[in-house]
Amino acid sequence: MRIVVFGAGGRAGRRVVALAAGRGHEVTPVVRDRSRYPGSGAVEGDVTDAAAVRSLVAGHDAVIMTAVRLDVPSVTFFPAAARALVAARPRRLVAVGIGTTLEVEPGLAVHDSPGFPAEHRAFSLGHVAQLDAFRAAPADVDWVVLAPPPVVLADEPAAGDYVTGGSSVLPGTAFSYGDLAAALVDEAETPRHHRELVAVAR
Repeated sequence: MRIVVFGAGGRAGRRVVALAAGRGHEVTPVVRDRSRYPGSGAVEGDVTDAAAVRSLVAGHDAVIMTAVRLDVPSVTFFPAAARALVAARPRRLVAVGIGTTLEVEPGLAVHDSPGFPAEHRAFSLGHVAQLDAFRAAPADVDWVVLAPPPVVLADEPAAGDYVTGGSSVLPGTAFSYGDLAAALVDEAETPRHHRELVAVAR
């Protein structure tokens, strides 16, 4: 496959690029500032720029979105990125969500739980806005958002036995960026979920 990865310099993105390339796919890594990643082979692109995204997505079989910006309000960045990606009409779009948008009980998201920190709630709401933008996409855009547990262990290796299902927090929190990369690439290769938010855990 030909896979384009937005946010290829981040913790999830780097692992996605390495895993997809290791499986024999042709990968186009995209970063916002190429000078920060010398020798990576990445191309430069802004995931919120619809024209740039359309050019980068053209000719690819799947898009994996792992990009994040902390210098822009999340409620601005994430839906803008989602709209630009949708406008490019990718064949398959797999995006990273966040576990705080998942439900701890019917109708109650983690970020709406009593005592949840306000600053973290604001970031989580950006992911909600991203999801709303995906849900408004034309019916022919095959997207999925994978939301890992609220706690992700960056340095743990992938276990290879993750589970997916529903929009509620799944049992277990020992989840790594390696696990997340595996889930993202698997969904790009063999789509199992369509036009929905899906929890992933192990």
